[in-house]
Amino acid sequence: MKNSKNKNLQTEVDACYLYNKLAEVEDDETVANVFRQMSEIEKGHATAFLQRQGLTELPPPSFRARALNRIGKIFGYDYILGVLMDTEKSISTAVIAAKNKNKLPITGTEANHVTILRSLLENESKVTGGNVAKFESRHRSVGGNALRAAVLGGNDGLVSNFSLVMGIAGATSGQSGVLLAGVAGLLAGALSMALGEWISVKSSQELSENQMQLEMDELETNPEGEQKELALIYMAKGIPEEQAHKMAAEIMLDKGHAYEILVKEELGINADELKGSAMEAAVYSFILFAVGAVIPVIPFFFTSGTTAIVISVAGSALGLFLIGSAITLFTGKSIWFSGLRQVIFGLAAAAITFGIGKLIGVSLAG
Repeated sequence: MKNSKNKNLQTEVDACYLYNKLAEVEDDETVANVFRQMSEIEKGHATAFLQRQGLTELPPPSFRARALNRIGKIFGYDYILGVLMDTEKSISTAVIAAKNKNKLPITGTEANHVTILRSLLENESKVTGGNVAKFESRHRSVGGNALRAAVLGGNDGLVSNFSLVMGIAGATSGQSGVLLAGVAGLLAGALSMALGEWISVKSSQELSENQMQLEMDELETNPEGEQKELALIYMAKGIPEEQAHKMAAEIMLDKGHAYEILVKEELGINADELKGSAMEAAVYSFILFAVGAVIPVIPFFFTSGTTAIVISVAGSALGLFLIGSAITLFTGKSIWFSGLRQVIFGLAAAAITFGIGKLIGVSLAG
């Protein structure tokens, strides 16, 4: 019970710290003000937990929060926003559960911080629809960010090639055979990942571009119908009918702006996401997979037999643990739990392929 309370307290402290860091680096003063208000809300939650536990001083930000801040300095702070948004649901659930158990009042701010952010933006006198769209696009653009892809890409390469190398090592004692299989697995897997990523990004872009072109054609040929559709979208969001039709009519006065709004509201497409390079994504996928896949192969360049297998297993286990630890940046789980879980699953997969390889090797030898 105590650990659960401490975790909830630490979660709120970390969120307060990260929102404050976002506010410090944000150029748009309106959005920065939103982040500062979010930081204060999280601090209020943390203080409530602190008082309930009879403590007098808030704990410092965790290693995870400080690591995310350092990553933000390198990769950009949009990554931090993505992680915060992805974990808000679990944060709010923990807050509500704790308040219910401790018979504290539910204020409504705990339910959905994404809604709070939107409300704060809309209630600011200087906020425009463009500001809201800007903030919303930031959240969507980091949902599948490159940092997460880096971790998962490295994991795919390590687990798949580790299992392949152990399977071949179980079937044969020859160094050259294991090395050849490992390098072939690395290249085949990396090329497959790169091609798959290129096709995925390119297909997504082409589909979105086609939908956007159709929307432009509809806007040119049937502006009245598009205006009605836009009004219906606003009505579905809870805006009164008269106000919704008025808003739609005002937007349609500028066809360029109307097109942007229709693409966003009707199609759910963020035009900024279409600017990514399919080739760049493919290259990143190749490199990330290769980095993970080379780890179990390295020992076989210098030695063979049991020695190479032991070093390969040790190196791969360390790599798996580091990957599992990196995943906690997104999940908020314990480093030891996530790291050891990754090691156990990876070693289990390698042990199975090693055993199968051993059986096949014995069978062929017989």
